[in-house]
Amino acid sequence: MKNDSSTECWNKVGIEWYLYAQTNDFRMDFIMPFTLKQLGDVLGKMILDIGCGEGGYSRELAKKGAIVTAVDCTEVAINYSKLKAEEEQLNLSHYVRNSNDLQGIPDNTFDIVLSSMMLMDCEDLNGTVKEISRVLKLGGKLLVSILHPCFNGKDIHWSGGNIVPQVVINNYFSPTEWEAPIAKSINSIVIWRHRTLQEYIKTFVKNHLNIIDLNEPIPDDQQISESPRLGFLSKIPMFLFFELEKIV
Repeated sequence: MKNDSSTECWNKVGIEWYLYAQTNDFRMDFIMPFTLKQLGDVLGKMILDIGCGEGGYSRELAKKGAIVTAVDCTEVAINYSKLKAEEEQLNLSHYVRNSNDLQGIPDNTFDIVLSSMMLMDCEDLNGTVKEISRVLKLGGKLLVSILHPCFNGKDIHWSGGNIVPQVVINNYFSPTEWEAPIAKSINSIVIWRHRTLQEYIKTFVKNHLNIIDLNEPIPDDQQISESPRLGFLSKIPMFLFFELEKIV
């Protein structure tokens, strides 16, 4: 496996992060339901879950009849995903790989690639998108979610608490990286990265991926009632979703 700062820092993250991810309201009550809705009917589809983490999406897609390959750069995540798949009697294929080196996975394999909340973390964005394009079938779809680059970054600050936040942008045009805890309640330090919107789009275009849809989803009333802090997403988008199609 190719090793870079992405694999190095994420391989230092313990199991507590992957357990936390299964209770985080942004992920479980907002990002995941929207993602699964966008993917639609996946029965019989060949799907790659790249940057799969603890395998939550992989398991849900397998339950819906998809043929799923789960890839992550960390052995902790993959081992946990394997364990949970065995417990739930789900047949998943697993690989420990850097996202820019999907060695062992043939060209033109997948109908769908899911990249949920990981492209902003990988060091080699172009290499990762190039590999995704390689393993996608012609006409295959890529669904990407990222932290919204217009409202998240080292020089983009949130203030005002969870209910009525404000965004203060000091410097959007400053692609950079920095080290910080992965979450307030977890001490593991990871590398955070800020990239501009145009960098993502130019990388997709360079690798023959055509944008066919883009969403800045808004929580519905039920989601807000279950988790009030999701309410501010009705005013300021924290997450950005791309749907792309391989055209060459």
